[in-house]
Amino acid sequence: MGEKKPIVLSAIQPSGSMTLGNYLGAIKNWITMQDEYFCFYALADLHTITVRQDPKEMRKHILDMYALLLACGIDPEKSVFFIQSHVTTHAQLAWILNCYTQFGELSRMTQFKDKSRKHADNINAGLFTYPALMAADILLYQADKVPVGADQMQHLEITRDIATRFNGLYGNVFKIPEGFVPKNGARVMSLQNPSSKMSKSDENVNGCVYMLDKPETIMKKFKRAITDTDTKIYFSEDKPGISNLMTIYGAVTGNTIEQIEKEFDGKGYGDFKTAVGEAVVEHLRPIQDEYNRIIKDRAYMEETWKKADAFAQNFSQRTLDKVMKKIGYIK
Repeated sequence: MGEKKPIVLSAIQPSGSMTLGNYLGAIKNWITMQDEYFCFYALADLHTITVRQDPKEMRKHILDMYALLLACGIDPEKSVFFIQSHVTTHAQLAWILNCYTQFGELSRMTQFKDKSRKHADNINAGLFTYPALMAADILLYQADKVPVGADQMQHLEITRDIATRFNGLYGNVFKIPEGFVPKNGARVMSLQNPSSKMSKSDENVNGCVYMLDKPETIMKKFKRAITDTDTKIYFSEDKPGISNLMTIYGAVTGNTIEQIEKEFDGKGYGDFKTAVGEAVVEHLRPIQDEYNRIIKDRAYMEETWKKADAFAQNFSQRTLDKVMKKIGYIK
């Protein structure tokens, strides 16, 4: 099943509603990568519990995210879209890799420092050893490439270090994965604070657009978007607000920055913010319609993930078996 294509592994946590930034920055590329690569896509629910979760809410988030990713265009006939906690090899290899990861390496991880500050009352061991589980996610599938943003590069580097160390001890067990930044990944910033990424943790509710926001909510958020005093529409580092809106408009319409500047030459910010909101609403409409159909069809979702889970389990088991044999375990 597709093994001749280069293998890609990518994962997303079901820790809340998907933002427009998640979609334009990563998920839109997941869809296009399906034709060029053999893709393993994971709903990384094991990673989610480094932060305390409400069980009922967590189950809802998992179902919602699975349905929404299918609605975005992940094709079960082209890709393996599985739920991480259903595939036992992830937790097994993570424990083994913990024993080949140095305390000092984990201490230097930026995400650990950041999350420790945010969740000072719950600095748990899982938060600290999180990169070993992430390394297991990638190395189990002998991934050739891992799509990464700048904020994830450190995790990929430690994965490469762990794999290189293990291979140095036991021979060529793991493929050393390469990171790549997908060509069309848009970096989407907060609509209220364009110096920071769009995030569900944004304190201002108008800063973040969610994939399942109602059209009127989306329009309201874009109309309230921060711009600047100059009313001319052009892309510039010293115009972060309007440049962010241009990036979003380009990502959903396919228009280049030059085309957008020409299209809105002589028009004001009000016209442009309305146009961006309308373009986003129209882009998301078929995705929302498909989500509403899929979320009601639990049987279809279960059939899809069970098939993917079984394939991922069998595929990754080969790597785990090789690892355990090399270390000295017996079967």
